Amino acid sequence: MSRKALLVEDDTAIATVVRVALEDEGFAVETCDSIEKRDAALAAGGFDVMLTDVMLLDGDGIDSLPRVQDAHPDMPVIILSAQNTLDTAVRAATRGAFEYFPKPFDLDDLVRAARQAVDARSTGAEQTGEAAQDMPLVGRSKPMQDVYRLISRVLGNDLSVLVLGESGTGKELVAEAIHELGSRKTGAFVAVNAAAIPHDLIESELFGHEKGAFTGATARRIGKFEQADGGTLFLDEIGDMPAAAQTRLLRALQSGRIRRVGGSEEIAVDVRIVAATNRDLAPLIADGRFREDLYYRLNVVPIHLPPLRERTDDIEPLARHFLGLAAREGLPRRTLGRDAADLLARQPWRGNVRELRNLIYRAALLAREDEIDAALVTGLLDEPPQVDDALEDIGASVTKWLENRRFSEGSLYRDALAELERPLLRHALARTGGNQLRAAQVLGINRNTLRKRLGELDIDPDDFAHG
Repeated sequence: MSRKALLVEDDTAIATVVRVALEDEGFAVETCDSIEKRDAALAAGGFDVMLTDVMLLDGDGIDSLPRVQDAHPDMPVIILSAQNTLDTAVRAATRGAFEYFPKPFDLDDLVRAARQAVDARSTGAEQTGEAAQDMPLVGRSKPMQDVYRLISRVLGNDLSVLVLGESGTGKELVAEAIHELGSRKTGAFVAVNAAAIPHDLIESELFGHEKGAFTGATARRIGKFEQADGGTLFLDEIGDMPAAAQTRLLRALQSGRIRRVGGSEEIAVDVRIVAATNRDLAPLIADGRFREDLYYRLNVVPIHLPPLRERTDDIEPLARHFLGLAAREGLPRRTLGRDAADLLARQPWRGNVRELRNLIYRAALLAREDEIDAALVTGLLDEPPQVDDALEDIGASVTKWLENRRFSEGSLYRDALAELERPLLRHALARTGGNQLRAAQVLGINRNTLRKRLGELDIDPDDFAHG
């Protein structure tokens, strides 16, 4: 069956090369060089995919996409652009482009994307190429388009953002997207979970401490605010922060200065704050458990991240996206059967995107055939919840583990950290195929520190090398 493509490109040389490549792949290609000619060609109909440059003779190819999509909602669009800016990539993504290729691009990748776009249209499924898999957020549903629009509006400023949503919806991914796509992307992205830190240590975690500030403070420690200087500080589960830390946090946000615990020097810090919570803060404010003035300081731009049950159109694209990620992380490459996709779309997903991701990874590992079918999905859905489906309970799990362990007098801190650090380092090595540099980057620590700890814990990186 012949596939028909419309190529909108005003550079004659590029248009010729792309047209020949597509024709060699079996496409019937019609070319034009302006928005006016594009609209006339589309009016005649019959195109399976459109590839368009951004800067055309009579306008912007991205800005004019909404009316194309209104008239041809099922036709995927691939953006080509010599304007290799962050703004162009974000605009392409937020306007629903199937794929975005900055010039110069790999011709084979472009042809492959065009073929995938047509296949996705014919099967009713959204496929994701390698570039799409690198995007932090996936989904084209109306609720997610609203999220994308809000993200795009905060990229050029440093307004504080409060991400609201249930556990597992991807709040940290929103924070990462704001950082990676915004003006602070060259700075550090530092995340801290207020619910996972003991209340008596959270101020030290955020602001650092001086040597001798309290029992066990044997050296100066740099806090998260200083680590994030020039970048973004992500405060997760902000509703669980104790009152004293809330007061110091508010003061830091108002003044742009912090003071280490036990210190007298005020230190200027320049950070962008993105906070998140899965709790309704209004009752906490009413009960006096959360400062109202801190809430207004954080809630300059609220972003409500919808639960997966409210964006069911995204379930199948997410599942295929996770299959691609699983393959890149060393699991067998699988496809998703139609019956399995339909079954996934009918689930309640109380654990949201995190629950879906975990199930897809297990399916990729356990499938006996290349295609994941409904029988396998049914079996996995009937399994009891996995440990990583309940990460919110990790603090309670660690506490219970500690209560059932016996440590030598004076060694509790050292021995417990070693036990907890071991699976963390092994996980990072497994994700990166034993690559120590990449593992250190994932962990956010120095490569030499990682190498030292691997030796001390007798962990061999070669055990994790992908065959």
